Amino acid sequence: MPLPDASAALALIKASVRTQAAYSLEQPVTARKLNQNEAPADLPEALKHEILARAGALPWHRYPAFVPAHLTRIIAARHGWMAEGVLVGNGSNEVIQAALAVTLGDGDVAVAPAPTFSLYRLLAGVMGARYIPVPLASDFRFDLDGLIAAVRRERARVLVLNSPNNPTGSALPEGAVERCLAETDTLILCDEAYQEFGGPSAVPLLHRSPRVVVFRTFSKAIGLAGLRFGYALAHPDVAREIAKAKLPYNVNAITLAAAEVAFEHREVFEARTRAVIAERERFVSALAELPGVRVFPSSANFVLIRLEAMPAGEVFRRLLDEHGILIRDVSHKAGLAECLRISIGEREDMDAVVAALREILGSGNGRPPSGAVIPRAQAPEGPAHQTPESAQ
Repeated sequence: MPLPDASAALALIKASVRTQAAYSLEQPVTARKLNQNEAPADLPEALKHEILARAGALPWHRYPAFVPAHLTRIIAARHGWMAEGVLVGNGSNEVIQAALAVTLGDGDVAVAPAPTFSLYRLLAGVMGARYIPVPLASDFRFDLDGLIAAVRRERARVLVLNSPNNPTGSALPEGAVERCLAETDTLILCDEAYQEFGGPSAVPLLHRSPRVVVFRTFSKAIGLAGLRFGYALAHPDVAREIAKAKLPYNVNAITLAAAEVAFEHREVFEARTRAVIAERERFVSALAELPGVRVFPSSANFVLIRLEAMPAGEVFRRLLDEHGILIRDVSHKAGLAECLRISIGEREDMDAVVAALREILGSGNGRPPSGAVIPRAQAPEGPAHQTPESAQ
């Protein structure tokens, strides 16, 4: 039988929610998945067995620890912080949501660079707050003057800084968060989901100001996206307030065991992170040789490119349909016209991307010289990764 009309029920949903577009993602099955900035390889089997053994020894009919004290002590020691200032979450997004929930209400203002991770705007809107985007500068560098001016002008309660920034890969310059602290009185939320891959960290500033909150995730460098674990570092007094917006027992026992094991085997993931960085530099160097491709500097585990000779949507679709390569088409987002984001995968994945792009771009205006495999040599560091057209 048909469902009844939902108009009366929908009228009871906050207008700030109904006007928001939901966070969503198309997930076609494909041979090469390079669209969500995940770790290229799964955990080693030995670590999986260690995690399962540890989790299997726990009583599954009992709730996990309300506060996983052993794990919070490990996290605190890793960052030179204190366990009372650590909050664990079902992914870092959950603790970001909690931080926004305890700071933003109807009419309050959150400021963030644009483009950036779309979840910030969505969450702020759901809470009834105004979200003020500040466009990034040329080559997607952070506009600190613009951010600080917006915070002051709008009397913003929150400034959200994602560094390295998703989807651009750009990192804050050294001293940027210090300057924001000195020149504003806002709460600064530093989303460092990709920090292991490059750029400065705001963690040392926790000792200097209670207005800094830092978020980390295990979904990227650690490769535990499927288990969902993240955490926040904050002044203990601030952490206690953010905790009020978290659900009790929010992280399951298996994920808590996995996080402990990952911290205990940190050297495994640090080596993997170094390999991703090296592959990113090799990939950037190869992309810069392709005609009609502008490559932006990246400090993350992905690279943003702009197509200058062919529509990005067409290139995205052909990569998927003709080559089985799924990347992220961000060209419909403000400030990202004709841009595609490519996660760093295994060496053969990145070779396949370059070969496919060479074929696709060459099919439109004359095929460039052959040689599908990316050179093995390490690319030089810094802005020289840019194509000549993008150098300023």
